[in-house]
Amino acid sequence: MSAVWRASYAAVRRRRLQTFVIGLVVLCSTTTTLLGLGLLTAASAPFDEAFSRHRGAHAVASFDTAKASPEQLADTARRPGVVAAAGPFGQTVLEMPEDWLWMSAGSLSVVGRADPAGPVDRIRLLEGRWATAPGEIVVNWPVDGTPGPDRLGTRLTARGAPTLTVVGFATSTSKSAGAWVSPEQMDRLAPTTAQMLYRFTDAATEQELRTGLTAATAELPAGSLTTAQSHLTLKRAFSAQADAYLPFMTLFGVLGLLVSVLIVGNVVSSAVVSGHRHVGVLKSLGYTPNQVVAVYLAMVSFPAVIGCAIGTLVGNAAAGPILKAAFSGIETGSASIGIGWWPSAVCLVGMPAMVAVAALIPASRAHRLPAAQALTAGSAPRAGRGLRLQRRLGRSRLARPVSLGLGQPTARPGRSLLTMAAIVLGVATVTLTTGLTSTMVAYGDMRTSEGATRIDIQADTSALRQDAAQPGDGQTERRLLSLPGADRVTARALTKVHLAGYTQTVFADFYRGDTRDLAAEIVKGHWPADVGEAAAGPAFLAQHGLSVGDRVTIRLNGRQAPLTIVGELMEGNAKALAADWQSLTRLDPTVRATEYTVRLAPGADARHYIESVEAADPALRPALGHSDSPATTAVVGFASVFTVLLTSAAALGVFNTVLLTVRERRRDLGMLKSIGMTPRQVMVMTVSSVAALGAIGGLVGIPLGIAAHRLVVDHVGVITFPESMKQVWHLPQLAALVLAGVTIAVLGALAPARSAARLPVSEALHNE
Repeated sequence: MSAVWRASYAAVRRRRLQTFVIGLVVLCSTTTTLLGLGLLTAASAPFDEAFSRHRGAHAVASFDTAKASPEQLADTARRPGVVAAAGPFGQTVLEMPEDWLWMSAGSLSVVGRADPAGPVDRIRLLEGRWATAPGEIVVNWPVDGTPGPDRLGTRLTARGAPTLTVVGFATSTSKSAGAWVSPEQMDRLAPTTAQMLYRFTDAATEQELRTGLTAATAELPAGSLTTAQSHLTLKRAFSAQADAYLPFMTLFGVLGLLVSVLIVGNVVSSAVVSGHRHVGVLKSLGYTPNQVVAVYLAMVSFPAVIGCAIGTLVGNAAAGPILKAAFSGIETGSASIGIGWWPSAVCLVGMPAMVAVAALIPASRAHRLPAAQALTAGSAPRAGRGLRLQRRLGRSRLARPVSLGLGQPTARPGRSLLTMAAIVLGVATVTLTTGLTSTMVAYGDMRTSEGATRIDIQADTSALRQDAAQPGDGQTERRLLSLPGADRVTARALTKVHLAGYTQTVFADFYRGDTRDLAAEIVKGHWPADVGEAAAGPAFLAQHGLSVGDRVTIRLNGRQAPLTIVGELMEGNAKALAADWQSLTRLDPTVRATEYTVRLAPGADARHYIESVEAADPALRPALGHSDSPATTAVVGFASVFTVLLTSAAALGVFNTVLLTVRERRRDLGMLKSIGMTPRQVMVMTVSSVAALGAIGGLVGIPLGIAAHRLVVDHVGVITFPESMKQVWHLPQLAALVLAGVTIAVLGALAPARSAARLPVSEALHNE
């Protein structure tokens, strides 16, 4: 075995460039694969782990206490299929009149629990202590971190309820409540509903959950069950944004693997072909055929292991910011977002194994090659290969260096096909990225309203309440519109409402004024323009099982209003819906606008307008608006990084091919230079040998990239693109993409071509 290692080590030292190419390609592929696997596991594993650790509820159910007694509810815990249950807990909804603890005004679901422990939904206390006496409340803090201990002691005042002091912050994996109080405090709030938390024997699908909940509540009076929240809905909400990035992350990972297989196979095949004499020498020295194969496998495994190890480190380092972008704005609760250990293990084991398998087929040629033939054959192509095409090209009007170069790929057809396949994947990657960027740019242009400057103005609602002399919303809108430079004004009121049939509260945006910009974001249906109409983004509709035409009921301040979903937005908060202001006046006419959006006329001075707003009303806080979408930034950023990685890998494959060709043709190059070929003509010939492969690769790679683009944009779950934003391909752009294949080929061939041009004639012919 030591002889195999010595020969392998000598081959690695002799073929430093090939070793470097293999290591770099494996590094790039490992990085892309690790990021794809990391996002895949982060989209589900953290939720599952946290749900299991904290005994999350498969179903959070609310019951009407006027129809079902506490004793009847407690008996449901002993029904068939129920593994564990907690409750009944008193439950009510408090109406918060203003923003509190950085949270929006509106409905707050409160549950009375004696302690955070229990057989189901164990609450994780983040800060402070549990509420044990009347007048105390523990607030659910669903995002990462806590607001800090200095926020303990904050006093919350709800409509028609006593003042409550915040004594702790906690989080629930089951999202069972927005806050918790002691049972004694809940009794004083006079709840009309009770909460039960269930874990079932079978709860992997919605059908199994419905079956389990039906069996548990079968003996209760009809109509006593008012709402039921599934843990599967929470899981979908947890991974919705990350899932939107999975299609193209997976696609880039697959492309990276294919490029690695092609280039490694090409490198090893070329090493065997160009090293016939080396194979013969090894066999003549007593190496068995299996040992010769082992030499070549060890030769590629050494850089593969190093490249894989470095790629794993790079992938883990890059995973932090990528996961942060993928889970930005998501209520992670007690789930710890991380890449996990198994993607790294899969890459560390799988990538070297893949390289070894890719090398095994060409290395088997060395196994079959007789020693005598290997010593006498040399490394030149077989006589006559490609001569017919060479003669035809020679009779053409092409310059002789170009005709000689275009005929070279036919001398090594297998090597040329592998090289062209790598270029095809590189062009497909560039095409995919170009399409994604064009789609996202079109989406961003739509959001900027034809380039008009946007001013976002926050209203200080607390100041407005303290000063009755402050103008009403209508007066504020007219004042903002009257200031120099204003073109359109839209008012928005944000509040939390209860959605009938769901335990969690949702955000409701109510709009008034000029909503043309908002209406332009509708991809299905129309913008809500009348009382009882609403619109929502694809994530909200998917997580709540809704579509355009469905009806929902929202509750606020003890009142309720039916809403019909009349439009689907291109993009929207997964926990928010939009409605017309008239719907808000039916629920709470006292709610005031929290934000105004002003579109300035073309050429208006944004800085001057902001100063005018500040001078006109101190309760308004204007700022220059930004239309950047996190999804846009993330998709374009990820795609650009992976494009650089994969096109670099494809160019390295071309580099390796041309380098081997130059080494094999040293004698031919010397003879051509001896009869008058200039260094510049040598470069032209060498570059021409792969330029044709690049052009063909461009023509083949473009349709593959277009198909991949359509696959990705149709599955970005956080955005629904209209057809106009998917049709981004135009003739000049396609022509440029064909040139991308040529560019990849030329860039890869440039360095070996310069080396060939500088080759001294005497050195090339010293053995003749």
